[in-house]
Amino acid sequence: MGLKTRLLSVGMIACLLAGTCYVGLSGMEMRQEPEEIQEAAPDKETIYFWYSDSSMTDYLNSAAVTFGQENDVRVIPKLVSDSAYLEEIHRASLEDKQVPDVYMLSNDSLGKAYLAGLASRIQDTQGLCTTENFPQTALSAVTYRDKLVAYPYYYETSALLYNKTYLEEWTAAQLTAQKEQEGEQEPGTEGNDGDDGDERLEITQQQIEAGIPVNMDELLAFADNYDAPENVEAVLKWDVSDIFYNYYFVGEYMNVGGEAGDDVKSIDIYNDEAKRCLEIYQALNQFFSIDADAVDYETVLQEFIEGKLVFTVVTPDAVEVLEQAKEEGTFAYEYGVATMPMPSAELRGRSLSVTSSVVINGYSDHKELANEFAAFLTEDYLDNLYERTGKLSANLSANTDKEHLMTFMEEYKNSISLPKMIETSNFWIHLEVAFARIWAGEDVETQLQALSAQILSQVE
Repeated sequence: MGLKTRLLSVGMIACLLAGTCYVGLSGMEMRQEPEEIQEAAPDKETIYFWYSDSSMTDYLNSAAVTFGQENDVRVIPKLVSDSAYLEEIHRASLEDKQVPDVYMLSNDSLGKAYLAGLASRIQDTQGLCTTENFPQTALSAVTYRDKLVAYPYYYETSALLYNKTYLEEWTAAQLTAQKEQEGEQEPGTEGNDGDDGDERLEITQQQIEAGIPVNMDELLAFADNYDAPENVEAVLKWDVSDIFYNYYFVGEYMNVGGEAGDDVKSIDIYNDEAKRCLEIYQALNQFFSIDADAVDYETVLQEFIEGKLVFTVVTPDAVEVLEQAKEEGTFAYEYGVATMPMPSAELRGRSLSVTSSVVINGYSDHKELANEFAAFLTEDYLDNLYERTGKLSANLSANTDKEHLMTFMEEYKNSISLPKMIETSNFWIHLEVAFARIWAGEDVETQLQALSAQILSQVE
């Protein structure tokens, strides 16, 4: 997913915006006059739409054209480098005639944008942003200080990927052994007509799913008993160096800003449940022996494609990669996606998620049209979003016919979003260090106490 680079940039954004928030909240004195903007397109109302993901270019251009034709307006998309994205939006809002009226932004930066005057409360005249259309996770992700300050667009979270072929074969072997055992226990069953012992069992999807571990205790038991094919090198392997794939171990019990991630008074990092979850996480290294310095997401996914793994942890992009590999003939297996297993039978997990949103610039003189375009993107123009961009819409009406993708939606519904607080923008750096040290065998309680003390000192 490449979350590390993005998380590292959060701290830089916070520092840069700290010096500009006052300007952004002090009346917008440097804002361009409406007539100056209209000179660029005197025949039609024009809005400028900024984004930073180049994989979205063709799709967003099509959306802009369609919306413009339907409403007799002009939408001009602009691809901007993500290295200093929010700072560039701030600069353009103060200095340029072509103010970015509407733009895309990750939910964890919404607090910074709002404080700088770059995000305004959405109008939502269609009543779009409700739990009828989006999961509460998405709505919480775009909420700041009890206000909806963006429209949820698409999301990313993690789920469990499994080799369905291997599980089907294992389930068949288990059922065959059970059938044979029952036959031995029942007198007079030997030599029944029509039972030649070679009949192939038909395994249903329900039977396969029943064998998918629902917690780490079950997964370890599976690994102990699994008669792995020769090609399999590990039952479970994932990128333990990336906090995005590790966070679900503590996501249920670490509270950083509450559900909306914006409350500095709602922080609880050091607690017994989080400690127990991290002890389970640490114990997995003793069982699976994954070298954090030698593992990365792309390598693990390639090993899964080669049939070397039974389970791994992935983001939605894996589905597209696997489908392409099947078309190219380099992936010879069936696969499935399941929600993440709980840390234990008693402890719950909760995955991390990132929600990309569509924001209305507080400096825009075209907020009504910008709101209409944002609603169009997130509700009306959803067809083929995944097929054309690899992005999963946060709208509940999307991808309902795609089983694998709906599993990610189920995980997303239960996930916790990246927090928005400037005061804790370096939390992920410290947390990833703590996870790395715990994985390497350092004392869990010591690391958890140090992490809690560090973050609490930043908000006091």
